[in-house]
Parts: sequence; structure tokens; C-alpha cells
Amino acid sequence: MTVEACVQQIRKVLGEAWLPRIYRERILKLRTRSYHFDVAGIPRRIVIQHTLLGVELKVGRKRLLCPDLATARYLSVFARLGCRDVALPYDITKISQLADELESSWYRMLLLVDQETKGKSASFRSRVLGSLIAEIRAEIAAAGAGTRIPEFKQSTRRQ
Repeated sequence: MTVEACVQQIRKVLGEAWLPRIYRERILKLRTRSYHFDVAGIPRRIVIQHTLLGVELKVGRKRLLCPDLATARYLSVFARLGCRDVALPYDITKISQLADELESSWYRMLLLVDQETKGKSASFRSRVLGSLIAEIRAEIAAAGAGTRIPEFKQSTRRQ
């Protein structure tokens, strides 16, 4: 089995839970604002820290202050993928559920990579994972990061 065939098999099995699909169909349909990660490449270590000042997402050596745990979990998925710009829902009540879906998609993908590459070499496994991550990152970048500032309807006239 080739790397490309393995990637397509994993993508097919994920179906509705394919991470870029969740991003396009669930997140970009909402009112969002763009979020830019100021890190180079894919960071090796991503940690969510609880500090006296609140919740921080530590991406490599950079610390990003987050308003709550759900936002940190949401952003951590995209940081693991190495995305530079992503859409962040403006409605904070929706972030927790979306973070659950994104994390579950991420970990399910990792389990499928382990399952599909069972009995193969570690280099084959890392090539499959790298190819999947590159494909996901490209699809998310193609979908876009939404507007920099959320759009507000400014109609104040009564009808």
C-alpha cells in the first residue's frame, strides 16, 4: 500500500469527521473573526497552561493568552496542524462544542493512522501522517480564515 492510498483510505473512513470538512461546513458558516498564529512551522510542543492570569496556549516558546479553556482547546488543534490563519467563532458558546468535534477528529485520525500502518515501518507511518497534515493544512488555508473583524448588522431602525 502506498502513502497516497493510505491517506485516501483514512480520509474516506473519516468522512463527515474530516477536519477540513468540519471547518468549512460548521465553523465558516458562523460569524467568525480571523486568528493569526505568529509561529514558524509546526511546533513540536503544544501545552494548555492554567496560570494566575487565566488560560494560556503555549505553542513552542510562544505563549498565547486565551479567554477560556474552550478557546485554548480549539486553537490547539490548529496549532498542531501548523496552520497560520484560522477562523475563530465570535460566539463563545459554540466554541466548546466545536473544540470537542475538532479534537475528536484529530485523535480519530491518529488512531486510523496507527491502524492503517500497523506492521509498516515508522518512516512510512510518519510519511502518512505528514501527508495527512499537509493535506488538511492546505484545505484549511484554501477555505480561508474569515474576516479580520466580525460583521455586525447595524440596522437600528424599527419597522
